[in-house]
Amino acid sequence: MKRSLLIAGCLILSALLFTNCTDKDHDPDKEEWISLFDGNSMAEWTPKFAGHELGVNYKNRFVLKDSLLSVRYMEQDTFKGNFGHLYYKNKFSHYRLRAMYRFVGDQQAGGPGWAFRNNGLMLHCQDPKSLGLEQDFPISLEMQLLGGDGTNDRNNANLCTPGTNVVMNDSLFTPHCVNSTSKTYHGDHWVEVEALVLGDSLLQHIIDGQVVMEYKKPTMGGGEISGYQETAYQVGQAISDGYISIQAETHPIDFKSIELLNLCGCTDPDAKNYKSYYVRSDNSSCIY
Repeated sequence: MKRSLLIAGCLILSALLFTNCTDKDHDPDKEEWISLFDGNSMAEWTPKFAGHELGVNYKNRFVLKDSLLSVRYMEQDTFKGNFGHLYYKNKFSHYRLRAMYRFVGDQQAGGPGWAFRNNGLMLHCQDPKSLGLEQDFPISLEMQLLGGDGTNDRNNANLCTPGTNVVMNDSLFTPHCVNSTSKTYHGDHWVEVEALVLGDSLLQHIIDGQVVMEYKKPTMGGGEISGYQETAYQVGQAISDGYISIQAETHPIDFKSIELLNLCGCTDPDAKNYKSYYVRSDNSSCIY
């Protein structure tokens, strides 16, 4: 009996010590970034290529190797209009997204000139399950990832709007693409970009700590997509959340990291998982 009481006491003491340690170690100001790929698997990502069913990684163009998430094309590949996208499994509304990428090698044969050293982080994407079989681009907001040709100027982190319009400088902006204020990034070196996404109230593209593009109030409209399902394209509908995807647009690219800081969560300071940087409350997630 004494031994049982002793063991029970030790267990209770251990639990109390663990709880106190956990509470003490919780820092509400510490940013908790999550990696969207772990270097070992693409299980949390789903590919979709124009002309192919959701989930088909056409010709294995999305590749995970040497801890890099990459887009690759075989030498005999010739572009036939089959743009591709790779979608992360979860939907987000308020977050920071940052990625480290580099362009490598030569563009796929037959690829359009504008797609040279061109990829994108597609923000607020429509549900990939709602894509048409032949759809070329998702309804989304694209933060373009662009590399220079070694000679000419080419802004990076531009905005393109497949199936969307935005408000810029307090006016409705309907052209498909607009240049940022960034410098040109030539060569094959790593570049880090970041997006700040606050629902539909503010979206920013950031390079080297500088905001190079800013807009708000995205809505469906504007065209610049084909092959979509009519039920998915509701012109004028506000867009305040969505999925994240990367592109396969005919030029090889490597991603060293894609990380996300969720800005939506428990905003009750008395909760164990409260974070001071959350800007949108989801107090159903609070842990006490």
